[in-house]
Amino acid sequence: MDETKGWAMSQESADDLPHAAHHATVRAAFTRQARAYAASPLIADPARIARLLDAAAPAPAARALEVATGPGHIALALASRVRAVVGIDLTPAPLAIAEENRRQRAIANVAFLEGDASRLPFPNGAFDLVLCRLAFHHFIDPAAALAEMARVCRRDGRVVIEDVIVSEHPERAAYQNRFENLRDESHTRALPLSALLQLFAGAGLEVEAVQTGTLEQNLDDWLVRAGTPPDRAAQVRALIERDAAEDLSGTRPLRRNGSFVFTQRTAIVVGRPLGMDRSGGIS
Repeated sequence: MDETKGWAMSQESADDLPHAAHHATVRAAFTRQARAYAASPLIADPARIARLLDAAAPAPAARALEVATGPGHIALALASRVRAVVGIDLTPAPLAIAEENRRQRAIANVAFLEGDASRLPFPNGAFDLVLCRLAFHHFIDPAAALAEMARVCRRDGRVVIEDVIVSEHPERAAYQNRFENLRDESHTRALPLSALLQLFAGAGLEVEAVQTGTLEQNLDDWLVRAGTPPDRAAQVRALIERDAAEDLSGTRPLRRNGSFVFTQRTAIVVGRPLGMDRSGGIS
């Protein structure tokens, strides 16, 4: 794709990347669950994808970047709305699925690259729109990732994040993050909405819009999709069962047709880069 020529720099080896151990955990998790994740109805749902893209409101001439693109659902959906799209991800397995889907659909204005969200291989202001969906809870340093997203977004562009959020009460947030991490070791920490908004401020972004929503998860399907080992799955089930009785996280588990379901809360945050020079001063 001509729009992306020259943007990608050579990637460092995994051993040279910061937080290499966590990167290895993420790669292992999303290699194992690549196909199941790509096929998940909640991930592939066209209505949910359209909701995010409507919030982003891209201009037809925009160049867009999706960080942690995974199987590329957002990047490929963006293709009909913008001039050019790049999707970048740490893990080759979901990128292979994304590229397979791109070729099958003969979409010419999307390119997929392997890379680290905390070291985006693009120049300052390269994109009009930078998005990331349901990935910030996998980042070991979400502030660094958001700062990079802000850096590569032009001054009057948009940075858009959708992610799972947790309770504003620390003990309830910790309870949810505990069973999320037991289910998938690549999960670091989902943030409360207030902390996500603070990240935007810290990255020099003006928050322009916030939308909240939910994801209803079937516990059995959720565990299978991640390939959670039986011992850890048993711990998750025990925590969810206790949560259903005692309301410990705010996810409100309940039994339905013989299986637990619970609700993850989500937020879409839309930000605009401030008029700052790249040293952090107002220009």
